[in-house]
Amino acid sequence: MIDTLAMSKADADAVLPHLPEVPLVLLSSVDVYRAYELLLAGQGGEPVPITEDSPVRQGRYPLREMLPGRGESYDKLDVEPGYLARGGTVLRLAMIYGEHDGQRREEFILRRVRAGRRRIPIGPGTFLGSRGYVGDVASAVLAALDHPAEAAGQVFNVCDPATDTVRDHARRILAAADYEAELVTVPEDLLPEDMDETKSIAQHLLTDSRKAITVLGWRPTDPAVTIPISVRWHLANPPSAPSEDFAPDDQALAAADQTLAAAPS
Repeated sequence: MIDTLAMSKADADAVLPHLPEVPLVLLSSVDVYRAYELLLAGQGGEPVPITEDSPVRQGRYPLREMLPGRGESYDKLDVEPGYLARGGTVLRLAMIYGEHDGQRREEFILRRVRAGRRRIPIGPGTFLGSRGYVGDVASAVLAALDHPAEAAGQVFNVCDPATDTVRDHARRILAAADYEAELVTVPEDLLPEDMDETKSIAQHLLTDSRKAITVLGWRPTDPAVTIPISVRWHLANPPSAPSEDFAPDDQALAAADQTLAAAPS
């Protein structure tokens, strides 16, 4: 049994008492770690890469302020214990990308590609946040089910084996789209809202998936293969109502150009 949507303790409590004694897999998130809490607070201090033994959040319900009306009870830290007590397997997923991604994690670049923008405002772009291809998440679930004895009662991080900085990831997206554009560093206070991830970020969210690879024999795919697959799909399947407002881009680019023109030659 694979629980893909246990978002709160109530969700888990509604299901667990009724499940037979079968292998259980819970899809959790790397947002349980202390590093995520620090990231949201604009603070640093947690070393990376993050392993399954790294500290978890001290606070609870991290999405209450971000998703009012939907995030009040969300917390995977409330969900994991019940499954682990039943001998279930917990897969802590990184940021998932790929076909049918509702969060459209490449859209910060692709919306500008579709609009023919040749200059894209960006911040320092040094953040390291692990990603995971949706097909590799599926194969991690299968690996856990194929190794029930090794997986029982265990927690595994699931993410790509290697991670680019946000800036380098943007370059990969452009290359996969076969599109030439200049990434222009602009003042952070003028960055368009959908480029916030490219700002200076104190805490990285780089996770380590070696346990799943070693214990379960899981074999994630090289991101050099999966990112182009994802980009091609999202180019062929654009959002139904993408934003066409590039005034914030133009304002940020103009400020960058003005700064450059005023610099001593």
